[in-house]
Amino acid sequence: MALDKNGIAKRIAKEMQSGWYVNLGIGIPTLVANHIPEGISVEFQSENGILGMGPFPFDGEEDADLINAGKQTITALPGAVYFDSANSFGMIRGQHVQMTVLGAMEVAENGDIANWKIPGKMVKGMGGAMDLVASAENIIVAMTHANKYGDSKLLSACTLPITGVKCVKKIVTDLAVLEIDPKGKGFVLKERAPGVSVEEIKAKTAGNLIVEGDIPEMEL
Repeated sequence: MALDKNGIAKRIAKEMQSGWYVNLGIGIPTLVANHIPEGISVEFQSENGILGMGPFPFDGEEDADLINAGKQTITALPGAVYFDSANSFGMIRGQHVQMTVLGAMEVAENGDIANWKIPGKMVKGMGGAMDLVASAENIIVAMTHANKYGDSKLLSACTLPITGVKCVKKIVTDLAVLEIDPKGKGFVLKERAPGVSVEEIKAKTAGNLIVEGDIPEMEL
């Protein structure tokens, strides 16, 4: 069975390590803060100017003045700090963030990512995506394996305007966990969602899929 958005976020949360500073992009990535494993302590950074971002607030406890970069209401953990965008992007461009989790519309088998614009459609803007992909060394993409039309989002080459080149390291979709081959030759299948077959993943991956040995199911 394919994972829902929270399932994708929960699997990505297992990648966190204590002491890391982590930036969460708009969309599915924002859900990661709700699923940090017990005993792991990370600091979430949002490029609109907060370090120490917590999970989403419960209904009725929202503070309209406390939002993330996607304009969603959030919570702040004890010790959280606020600052202007210049300091925020100084953290990002200075490579002081150990992990970045981004959504995407397309990822290419060489690690290119397209996540900021669809020609002919209105979008909010690129936000901090281009700074993040240019500066981060550990980028995980959180997205569905296919778009709403059933077309694969894992391609041999991106067709949409590219946000960053050869920068993605790992992708977690509703069907699988994949890594980019170090030589840029394809998507290396590492894990499959519970109940999802390798054949289904192959059928829904337009780019080159590398399958080596038995592929285990994800542990959530």
